[in-house]
Amino acid sequence: MRPGRLIGKAILAVAGFLAVFPLLWTALNALKNNVDIITRVPRLVFTPTWANIIYILGRDSVLTGLYNSVVACGSAVLIGVVLGLPAAYAVARYPNRWAGDIQFFVLSLRFLPPVAVAIPLMVIWLQVGLYDTLPALIITYSLLTISVIMWLAIPAFQSVPKEIEEAAFVDGYGAYSVFWRIALPVAARSLAGAVAFSFVLVWNEFLIALMLSSSNAKTLPIVASELSQQGMNVPWGILNASVVLLSLPPLLFLGVLSGFLNSVFRQKKT
Repeated sequence: MRPGRLIGKAILAVAGFLAVFPLLWTALNALKNNVDIITRVPRLVFTPTWANIIYILGRDSVLTGLYNSVVACGSAVLIGVVLGLPAAYAVARYPNRWAGDIQFFVLSLRFLPPVAVAIPLMVIWLQVGLYDTLPALIITYSLLTISVIMWLAIPAFQSVPKEIEEAAFVDGYGAYSVFWRIALPVAARSLAGAVAFSFVLVWNEFLIALMLSSSNAKTLPIVASELSQQGMNVPWGILNASVVLLSLPPLLFLGVLSGFLNSVFRQKKT
């Protein structure tokens, strides 16, 4: 093996370890008592306990926050896919003099700090009587998912060879058929990454959800932050268990999405 390739693999192994180690350490701490966590020397050998996880799953606020997060994020991603992908395809394949401005506007939504987005929306939802409700959270999250999906999907559609679409037009396909049967399947892998990124983005959103909810529409990140206490009595085991619960849905979503794409491409190859 060449030294350059060996060094590259070593760097990838170190980077992978640095990325996975915090997750493994958090999972281990979720199974520890508080006494085993706050020791000066980290304990790798300990008696595991399920008390932290049972405590988390037994709280109504956690289950409500999980439900709110799943409904709000899932609905927002679905709306982002339904509205963002066709809009991205239209900008990529039918450019006009406003195409550049549209792309800049979509990207500028990510330039703004969350407070600049949350404060005007909070005033709007208070005036229309939708503050601290799931519909308000879904609409707000949809603004984020639509912008992110469009931003990432435009170059994905631009990378689809125009010759394939032109051949489909010659065969009698209409614009909508070309979009559904040609452009989407060819750019599926890149689009899946855009959808997954948008889901993770809104799932981890904290400040906007904090400002748009007070009790009824609290999401899981807000509930998890409320489990901490001030002073020396921080329940580290419970906090780590809440982080594990917070991390599972995105991982499951990515796993299901990648498995679905792999099965689709295997069928195409056979």
